[in-house]
Amino acid sequence: MDLFLELFRATLPAAVPILLAALGGLYTHHANVFNIAMEGMMLIGAFCAVAGSYVTGSWMGGLLFGMAGGLLAASVTAFFAVKMKTDEFVTGIAMNLLAAGGTTYLLRQLFHVKGAFVSPRIEGLPVWNIPLVQDIPVIGDIVSGHPFLLYMTFVVVFLVHFHLFHTRFGLRLRAAGEESRAVDAVGISSDRLKIQSLLLSGALCGLAGVFLSLGYVRLFAEDMSNGRGWISLAVIILTRGRPIGILVMSLLFGFTDGLGFALQDSIIPSEFTQMVPYIVTLLALYWYSREKQKRNGKQVNTSQQAGMDKEAVAV
Repeated sequence: MDLFLELFRATLPAAVPILLAALGGLYTHHANVFNIAMEGMMLIGAFCAVAGSYVTGSWMGGLLFGMAGGLLAASVTAFFAVKMKTDEFVTGIAMNLLAAGGTTYLLRQLFHVKGAFVSPRIEGLPVWNIPLVQDIPVIGDIVSGHPFLLYMTFVVVFLVHFHLFHTRFGLRLRAAGEESRAVDAVGISSDRLKIQSLLLSGALCGLAGVFLSLGYVRLFAEDMSNGRGWISLAVIILTRGRPIGILVMSLLFGFTDGLGFALQDSIIPSEFTQMVPYIVTLLALYWYSREKQKRNGKQVNTSQQAGMDKEAVAV
């Protein structure tokens, strides 16, 4: 029972970095910007969060520095991908490589350590114990006592949904993604909307990095994003850019991540348990591909049947 309790408790914090990054990627997805730089944005956000908390001695300083780091990475990506019209895929790869190499270099130059930086001066995100809920057996142990950003993230899911699908900005952003020339024709800059989508994505990916380095743990390690940005991209594709679907899929991947940690004490090799979230990602993408092929096959059959019906009527 204790093992299952720990597994479900670990699911929520494991899902948050993926969920925040995927929510940020939603904006670029609907703006038709192929943003694969979320991994780098998250990693830079995590480094800046630890550096900010260390320098200021405050978790608030870490949170602001982390968001600023994500915004900085997004600004560089926007400059090249939107302003300079460089290839989005190449730009994203370059940003991810820059983040991996740059944070490693700064870790060694600023803090004179290799691998991971840990210090008592790093203040983690405050933990919230939910009144009444914390006293409920089992549920209280699973839900209560997490960093406050975890609870705010679930609120952000619904805010992002409203922002994208029930506001003028969201309508214009989705229109720019569907047909940018039509948006430009009515006097609205589609490039400006795409830049704004990247900045929103950078802010949320920076928050994902903040949770990773100040909430999930309280340190910075080289390449600590560990592919979570790529999983977030896969989640967006699997859910077709729907916030509620992203919430469900992020919890699923958080569960598999927690399962991997839970299995580390078993006879299964630790190298295999660390692969569990990525194996699930591949299986989910395979299922999505098969379902898409089935839908396309049904549409083709429907079109062919409609054509045969028209020919029969003509005869």
